Amino acid sequence: MISPELFDIVELLVDIPEANLRTGDRGAIVEQHSDRAYEVEFTNPDGETLELLALSPEQFMVVWQSASKAWVPLTDRLAAMMSALPEERQEQVLNFARSLYQVSA
Repeated sequence: MISPELFDIVELLVDIPEANLRTGDRGAIVEQHSDRAYEVEFTNPDGETLELLALSPEQFMVVWQSASKAWVPLTDRLAAMMSALPEERQEQVLNFARSLYQVSA
C-alpha cells in the first residue's frame, strides 16, 4: 500500500454519510497529524471546500502522488482496495476476475 503524503489525491473506500461523502469521492491531503490521521479536503468543481475531515489510512487510498506528479497505476489501486476487503469478499472479487478472464480469452 502506498504511504499517503501531503498534497496526494485520495479516494474514499468508505461512505461518510454525515459529511455527505461516498465511496469513490476524491480529496487532497492538506495536513498530516500522525501516521494514523490525515486532514483531507474535499472540494466542488469550482474549488470551494465542501468538507475538511481527519481520516485514517483505512478510509482511503492514494490515487495520485504529489511527489511524482503521477497517477497511481490501476493495478496498485486494485491491490489497495483488495487489501481493505475481508477475505470472503476478496474471494468473490477473484472469482469475478476469473470470469472476466474466461470471457476475454
